[in-house]
Amino acid sequence: MSDTHSQLAFVRTEMLAQKEPPVAEKGVVKWVRSNLFSSWSNSILTVVALYLIVQLIMNAGPWFANGIWSTNSLAECREILQGASGGCFSVLSERWNQLLFGIAYPDTQYWRPTLAFVLMLVAASPVLFSKLPRGMLIFTGLYPFLAYWLIWGGTMMTSIIALLGFVAAYLAFRKAERAGFSIGLGAGIIAAVVVWKVLGMFAGELSILPLEEVPSRNMGGFMLNMMLGTICISLSLPIGIALALGRQSHMPIIKGISVVFIEFIRGVPLITLLFVANVVLGYFFPPETNMDLILRVIIMITMFASAYIAEVIRGGLAALPKGQYEAADSLGLDYTQAMRFIILPQALKISIPGIVNVAVGLFKDTTLVSVISMFDLVGMIRGPILASTEWNGVYWELYGFAALLFFITCYGISQYSQWLERQLRTDHR
Repeated sequence: MSDTHSQLAFVRTEMLAQKEPPVAEKGVVKWVRSNLFSSWSNSILTVVALYLIVQLIMNAGPWFANGIWSTNSLAECREILQGASGGCFSVLSERWNQLLFGIAYPDTQYWRPTLAFVLMLVAASPVLFSKLPRGMLIFTGLYPFLAYWLIWGGTMMTSIIALLGFVAAYLAFRKAERAGFSIGLGAGIIAAVVVWKVLGMFAGELSILPLEEVPSRNMGGFMLNMMLGTICISLSLPIGIALALGRQSHMPIIKGISVVFIEFIRGVPLITLLFVANVVLGYFFPPETNMDLILRVIIMITMFASAYIAEVIRGGLAALPKGQYEAADSLGLDYTQAMRFIILPQALKISIPGIVNVAVGLFKDTTLVSVISMFDLVGMIRGPILASTEWNGVYWELYGFAALLFFITCYGISQYSQWLERQLRTDHR
């Protein structure tokens, strides 16, 4: 019996080759079944969506395909088309410089805002992506002063003096911070003012790398939208954090000021604040002060966005369990250390969707400056371009181009926020 068993025994020495999965369970077919036709309701929606997409392509396709790019006026476009459906994209090829840089920015100096935009991407990289070398943050700190010199021009000495003033303020703040936050802040402000006053007396005598000066009234086009959006979003985030912490403060005066500021700003339309910036804000400064219009608009838009970001961050602070605050107290951390190392990192992670929502809305709201005679992208379209006899009547091409630029920018911000949320999702790893 044992001999028969030994003859029948078999030990596998290699595995069978894997078989290909069924066609319906791999590749495009599986994706279509799982995402488009997973149920009867999804199948109906898919069919309806495909029908609408086909109709859109059939109607809009000829308009794009027959587009004209090389004429000098709308009348020439219509003469070439002879009644056929087609877009007059010549307005984009002829007026692209005005759409991007405004009507008055010197055409020989377009390289300056272009370079400033490219350098902005480099400066923002170490802030947006933590895996990049931390040494790049030095360039991030220098970028605002470099960008001012590139866009507005003049001597680089002005930017250097401003930079030295901020460096002196930081050093004074760090030196006096041990005596209290308010004392350190006051020392920093005094140090900055002293440096600016002293070095300002020699600014006129020193000319370092001079560029052609461009006044603010010559700024326009999509460049103006980018400037307002970038500056106001960057400034409103730290101010919004301070307002959120002030609203939760146990000191009645600070809490009262924060509450009044937030509720008042959130209760007033942005367009009203822009009219205030254009007409009223100058009366709050000394008579000899010539406050630039762009600076006044930046102040008002930053105030507007700060109030909304403050409420978003307050929601993030309220979402944290009480145990996080108690844990900070148990470690012996003071208020500043607890907020910096424990509370704010978690609250900001929770608040990312709300902050991005405010940032996207703020960037789109920069087009409202056209109502106070600032020629941003929409202002250029509504004003000089459509008012000209050559292009009066071109609407879809211009506003479609503006919508495309804003969509690309806002979509990029949204995609980055989703990527950042995935990177910071540490609770289920």
